[in-house]
Amino acid sequence: MEKVRMGVIGCAGRGMGHISVLVSMPDVEVVAVCDLYEDRAEDAKKFLDERYEGKVAVESYTDYRRMLERQDIDCVIIPSSWDAHGYLAVAAMDSGKYAAVECGGACSIDECWQIVRTYERTRKPTMFLENCCYGREEMTVLRMIKDGVFGEIIHCEGGYQHDLRHEVAYGHENRHYRYDNYMNRCAEFYPAHELGPMQKYLNINRGNRMVSLTSTASKARGLHEYIVKSKGADHPDALKEVTEGDVVTTVIKCAHGETIVCTHDTTLPHPYSRRGHVQGTKGLWQENGAHIYLEGLSPNETWEPFSKYMDDPKYEHPLWTWYNSANIPGGGHGGMDYLVLRAFIEAVQNDAEPPIDAYDGATLMAVTALSEQSIATGGMPQAIPDFTDGKWIKRTPEPKSRYALSRVDYELF
Repeated sequence: MEKVRMGVIGCAGRGMGHISVLVSMPDVEVVAVCDLYEDRAEDAKKFLDERYEGKVAVESYTDYRRMLERQDIDCVIIPSSWDAHGYLAVAAMDSGKYAAVECGGACSIDECWQIVRTYERTRKPTMFLENCCYGREEMTVLRMIKDGVFGEIIHCEGGYQHDLRHEVAYGHENRHYRYDNYMNRCAEFYPAHELGPMQKYLNINRGNRMVSLTSTASKARGLHEYIVKSKGADHPDALKEVTEGDVVTTVIKCAHGETIVCTHDTTLPHPYSRRGHVQGTKGLWQENGAHIYLEGLSPNETWEPFSKYMDDPKYEHPLWTWYNSANIPGGGHGGMDYLVLRAFIEAVQNDAEPPIDAYDGATLMAVTALSEQSIATGGMPQAIPDFTDGKWIKRTPEPKSRYALSRVDYELF
């Protein structure tokens, strides 16, 4: 299709970030915006009207159902609150539209199954917008893994180590959903950044799958101390107990014996890190420290700077070689927002399956609900459902694409 006509459901910070990237794409028109809060929807419409200079008619909504009734919209992007992702994705697919869903954890396993079953019934794909799958470091590692540089992969780690104390503490004031979750639940809330790339490294849902997990949470101190310090000891929020542990550690076992460790750490002082770690039979990479060691290549059995490999055309993913040469302005988060959005848009244009599909998204989302159960039962192992119903053993290959994540399609560059 010449133009992709799109709606956006959720117009807070993340939604406006996506809109800011989308308006720069000549083959995309954002024609509808929706938010529960009318002022946010109107602000998004105003921004688009100014950027489009009146050349594109934009409508705003507070009821997503009215937006989805429109037959002139090809797809929707859903950067809403976590607890809305499931039913909004289901509603979008039921309305005959492609959906792109921001990544957050599920409240129940049934929510994940609803997404999968709706996709299988409607055959309208949902893509999960895990932008870190398209980070430059992560994609360089992806290429190196698929080229066999690390040998057989044995162990991976990822983390969401991001000091969010201010954002969470002022959740009610800023109409942000994290606060209520942290005050009522204890779980690995945000497995997507840490686990999304690892799923692709380990061929999850395409020749491999995650079979079980255990989760443990530390005590909760950081957020409460921050609330007392910033709002005062007598503030109503300071009198409440924080349920979410400061550090949640989840260990996942895969069908072929690989292990994954995920760390959720958002209420203590910490520089931002996704804590990437990949270890194989021929070497390993670590994000923290930005270093790599490859047996037989790294000198004197010592670490090397990973930048050496990212800057080498032999190892850098060709998608990033292209992106860096294209001089694309305002890509978002260093460019990975642009790339994940383009992966979705080009799947819509080609009527193709997206690279992070309903099965991948359901598997990611399920980690939150299962970690919550594991923590509540003293770290008891939890079985991870096979959302593919056995298809993971021999899936239909991912469509050829520059944005493919199960392999690198070199011939397309």
